[in-house]
Amino acid sequence: MADRGCPLEAAPLPAEVRESLAELELELSEGDITQKGYEKKRTKLLARYIPLTQGVDPCLQAEHRVPGPPLAAAASKPQKSRPSNARDERFRSDVHTEAVQAALAQYKERKMPMPSKRRSVLVHSSVETCTPPDTSSASEDEGSLRRPGRLTSTSFQNHTSVEPWLDRVIQGSSTSSSASSTSSHPGGRPAAAPSATTTALAGLAAHAHIDLHSAPPDVTTGLAEHLHYERPQVASVRGIPRGHSGSILETADGVPVNSRVSSKIQQLLNTLKRPKRPPLKEFFVDDFEELLEVQQPDPNQPKPEGGQMAVLRGEPLSAGARGPPTLLTALQRWGTTQPKAPCLTALDTAGKATFTLTYGKLWSRSLKLAYTLLNKLTSKNEPLLKPGDRVALVFPNSDPVMFMVAFYGCLLAELVPVPIEVPLTRKDAGSQQVGFLLGSCGVTLALTTDACQKGLPKAQTGEVATFKGWPPLAWLVIDGKHLAKPPKDWHPLAQDTGPGTAYIEYKTSKEGSTVGITVSHASLLAHCRALTQACGYTEAETLTNVLDFKRDAGLWHGVLTSVMNRMHVVSIPYALMKVNPLSWIQKVYSYKARAALVKSRDMHWSLLAQRGQRDISLSSLRMLIVADGANPWSVSSCDAFLNVFQSRGLRPEVICPCASSPEALTVAIRRPPDLGGPPPRKAVLSMSGLSYGVIRVDTEEKLSVLTVQDVGQVMPGASACVVKVEGTPYLCKTDEVGEICVNSSATGTAYYGLLGITKNVFETVPVTAGGAPVSDRPFTRTGLLGFIGPDNLVFVVGKLDGLMVVGVRRHNADDVVATALAVEPMKFVYRGRIAVFSVTVLHDDRIVLVAEQRPDASEEDSFQWMSRVLQAIDSIHQVGVYCLALVPANTLPKAPLGGIHISETKQRFLEGMLHPCNVLMCPHTCVTNLPKPRQKQPEVGPASMIVGNLVAGKRIAQASGRELAHLEDSDQARKFLFLADVLQWRAHTTPDHPLFLLLNAKGTVTSTATCIQLHKRAERVAAALMEKGRLDAGDHVALVYPPGVDLIAAFYGCLYCGCVPVTVRPPHPQNLGTTLPTVKMIVEVSKSACVLSTQAITRLLKCKEAAAAVDVRAWPTILDTDDIPKKKVASIFRPPSPDVLAYLDFSVSTTGILAGVKP
Repeated sequence: MADRGCPLEAAPLPAEVRESLAELELELSEGDITQKGYEKKRTKLLARYIPLTQGVDPCLQAEHRVPGPPLAAAASKPQKSRPSNARDERFRSDVHTEAVQAALAQYKERKMPMPSKRRSVLVHSSVETCTPPDTSSASEDEGSLRRPGRLTSTSFQNHTSVEPWLDRVIQGSSTSSSASSTSSHPGGRPAAAPSATTTALAGLAAHAHIDLHSAPPDVTTGLAEHLHYERPQVASVRGIPRGHSGSILETADGVPVNSRVSSKIQQLLNTLKRPKRPPLKEFFVDDFEELLEVQQPDPNQPKPEGGQMAVLRGEPLSAGARGPPTLLTALQRWGTTQPKAPCLTALDTAGKATFTLTYGKLWSRSLKLAYTLLNKLTSKNEPLLKPGDRVALVFPNSDPVMFMVAFYGCLLAELVPVPIEVPLTRKDAGSQQVGFLLGSCGVTLALTTDACQKGLPKAQTGEVATFKGWPPLAWLVIDGKHLAKPPKDWHPLAQDTGPGTAYIEYKTSKEGSTVGITVSHASLLAHCRALTQACGYTEAETLTNVLDFKRDAGLWHGVLTSVMNRMHVVSIPYALMKVNPLSWIQKVYSYKARAALVKSRDMHWSLLAQRGQRDISLSSLRMLIVADGANPWSVSSCDAFLNVFQSRGLRPEVICPCASSPEALTVAIRRPPDLGGPPPRKAVLSMSGLSYGVIRVDTEEKLSVLTVQDVGQVMPGASACVVKVEGTPYLCKTDEVGEICVNSSATGTAYYGLLGITKNVFETVPVTAGGAPVSDRPFTRTGLLGFIGPDNLVFVVGKLDGLMVVGVRRHNADDVVATALAVEPMKFVYRGRIAVFSVTVLHDDRIVLVAEQRPDASEEDSFQWMSRVLQAIDSIHQVGVYCLALVPANTLPKAPLGGIHISETKQRFLEGMLHPCNVLMCPHTCVTNLPKPRQKQPEVGPASMIVGNLVAGKRIAQASGRELAHLEDSDQARKFLFLADVLQWRAHTTPDHPLFLLLNAKGTVTSTATCIQLHKRAERVAAALMEKGRLDAGDHVALVYPPGVDLIAAFYGCLYCGCVPVTVRPPHPQNLGTTLPTVKMIVEVSKSACVLSTQAITRLLKCKEAAAAVDVRAWPTILDTDDIPKKKVASIFRPPSPDVLAYLDFSVSTTGILAGVKP
């Protein structure tokens, strides 16, 4: 710069400027600020001290920002119609979207910081040469909120040297931009450029203490004393100003810099910085639980104030005199009296009817299948199946006809159907857990169709592959040509009225395990009758079913209750819905359907596709059953659907949300007024109150509210109550949220084979506050969280599987998904695929949000969306997100119908197998129970005693086996007291029984030994020892054999003549120098009088290479057992007492110590 003819007068920089520069260095070294952001902020700090010279861009001295349009204004514009694949419409709510946008606008007005983004290693910066190679870091967002302090005038000093990199920055590019979304100056006004005479570049180099080659600071070092000056105020994430006092850290060269590390993170790091092996006495301290800080409840948190609720009883269940007495009786009646009545119509992906199953065809085909299952399947001339056996039903979602035939065929054969999804690959998400269910149910046969079997993965033999974790299955194709026609006099003996199991429905739990819920014949019949009464089903009605017909409401309405009432079901496959979302409405119009069974997502998809469709009408509908009405976010889809289709004949009272669970089946359903239902109601609830389990009515003007609709009244013949989620099932108060429990004859009966959790779920006994049971009959937990509202209407606010308990507050995963989807995900999230779950960190749930990123979304745009999601969740739910991860499109595990498999996603996250492309970790905002400083414990706890004794090596317990039965004092007992006696007895009684098989490396048998063969070989060895070796009873004999039959025969030969065998591993031919001395040492230490071995090993012991390692002349007598004469011993030795030495066993440790054992 001196070359330009602009002499500089240097002056020391003010202390707070030097402090800010050091903090900026710390931010950059830690990666919490981008290179451009660092440059821009640093240049802005030096703007007052850098002369405005020729060639310097003025934007380096004064930042000019153009404020963008506020988010609130953007949110107030009418939204464009979203494409059907934009987001998961289960959680769509325009009111909630506006609330989220308003919350984000408030964040911007409050100058709340955006989370800082670590710079990608793949992005090359154009200004790398303009920054020092080593810096220190702090949070970029905090730095951007720092209020500039008043600069005091200081005396000038002349300096002649300027660091080169500092000079390059002043002359560098002016295109740097900050990554933060908030202005560095209040109001967004640019900083005024000071006069050039106040520049002090050399003072900066002298007082900033920046070393070009210094290492990043160690944040685990101890904190130094507080600085004597005031640090600038920094706004926290929640907008609470921090104190002015700051702590400093030391960089690698010993220069103190101001710490921008969170105090809680620093506390965690200090706690974790412990010696790897604590002293022994610390193991006796029960400090793991006590170290964690227990979050104290907020004294101002809302608490339930209402009275104790009473058990809600539904209307009585009619006896069903006008209908068939049982389901199979109904099938037989309709199949014989109304054989041409349509039962089920299946559609293809083009919307055309491919096949209509009549009641006559259903009856005849089901009879054929039942006869085939009971009489034509044999294994070893015995029936393969017997009544009560479980059979897997493997059918695709596009083939309801064959599934219905298989289901009723199993019921007629008194078999238990277990419907499962079609495995597409060997690595399907959750496939192993389904296999565990099939194995625990004892399933050996799977029913399927010819087309489905051809699509299953095949092994090399052409048969269906064995899936991971699945039991061996026999596959039976049930197409017509594979079934046998029963004789005319054959009739099934099915009994479908008792407590026996009718079918098993699978359910995947929150942890990912798959359980089977058994439904008895009595429950099945009661449920069909309850649905008939609640929905007012009548004969010959038409029902349009969009749901999966294998489970849940799709099975209950579309397969079971429909047959009970001779209804006609039009099944809409899921593949057709993806191609034509209006297909179900078109079928309602063309078939004049009286009822329809849909989900809220189907209603919204039809909203997006209905424009331009004129000739459709919903005036024939009397019930539009919303199966996922228990999802609180379904209310927006219901309202929007009604607003659009009310002009096309849809009446408001037709929409009937319902609540159900696999355990309790249908819990509640809204009924039209003509069936006696009260008018529908909505509730606007405070999310803050719900997080504490309390019902607080709020106004829709507030941001943090949840609008829920009722799901109707309790089912006929049922009683319901709400109990506390954890601990003893006490009845909740009237303004308290709890788990809904149902007592009814129409619920599931058990988890198959799991007695423990069955008792907790299916045999719950609610009690009053005084501990008195509310009923003498047990209740079933539904897994639904809710409360009972006015007119005895049931409200559901979430599910137990989606519950996340953070601290003392409860959050629902669906609510968090809805908030994330409200932050305009169209440009960033692929098809709205977002998964929310919790992981346990320090004994508390932490929220994790995983989303699929669109392929065309840039890293910067996605990061901005992630930052806004964090702000929205913090504002709406007042909870921090532990991790927000974006993964490539179509990489999250999928559920059978295309959704995200939550439990499998969580498992991959825990195993580190998600492979995200963008990650935003925020542990400092949600880990609030960090360990406390270690303290001396007052006393020793019982758990500490166990751990301490284990570490000290003390035996604190022992295990013992069963006592051997006392030997009878008889000749027969004494006859077989020793092994040699047993072998002789076996040689006489079972001479040809094979005792040993010797396999080679290829797995083929090389030699065998039966009882008589081993006995004769042992006799020959004993004779050789006594004649050739001239040994007496008690002499030690070394057996140098490789593992095999020869070793066993030599061992028993020693027992036959009374010698003590000593087994020795033979030396290795390629390593005699190392292995042979060990053999010689064992022979000498054991005082063996003879060595028995094979001919090859005998030559090896006496070869020249062996002579170089040991003294071959010192070997005792060596006998080769390969060619010993066939002789018998005169008498076999019998020990005088059981305490006589049997054999010796030697082992050499890794340190060369020889140890022997005398059994």
